[in-house]
Amino acid sequence: MMSLRRSSTVQAEPVEQPQYLTFRVGGEIYALEIIHIKEIIEYGGLTEVPMMPRFLRGVINLRGAVVPVIDLAVRFGRATTEIGKRSCIVIVEAEYGDDWHDLGVIVDSVEEVLELRPEDIEPPPAFGAQLRSEFIRGMGKIEGRFVIVLALEHVLSIDEMAELASAQKQIDPDLES
Repeated sequence: MMSLRRSSTVQAEPVEQPQYLTFRVGGEIYALEIIHIKEIIEYGGLTEVPMMPRFLRGVINLRGAVVPVIDLAVRFGRATTEIGKRSCIVIVEAEYGDDWHDLGVIVDSVEEVLELRPEDIEPPPAFGAQLRSEFIRGMGKIEGRFVIVLALEHVLSIDEMAELASAQKQIDPDLES
């Protein structure tokens, strides 16, 4: 009689946990999945573009490419970011149609890269958040504190930002293109 035995030599490959870049904006800690982050650069070299919406602080030259820079605090409905020693620009890739575009976002400071398991991310709160609910993918739990995990496709929606700019020009006719 033959007995079948499971082989103990077969090992499951470790599952990689998604990594997130955490950063501060207006005293809160936020996170974006690292796969969307291209690089982090020192704040500077920003060229202001006249008659743009408030959340678009200007553009930078990134190795010959013009990259728009968004003030996340303003995008979140807050006051303009005060630039400090630790302020920097995080370059992210955002999808628009079939193309990917580089956008810069101003943050107060970059904190760390960390791994968050799916079970460590709670659904966004139904009430009480200071951000629009579609901006929040979830609330990451890290060592007894929460980190707001952002939904990049909504926070940096190129379509929505274009609509906002258009609406702002209708409200304030002095904002000609």
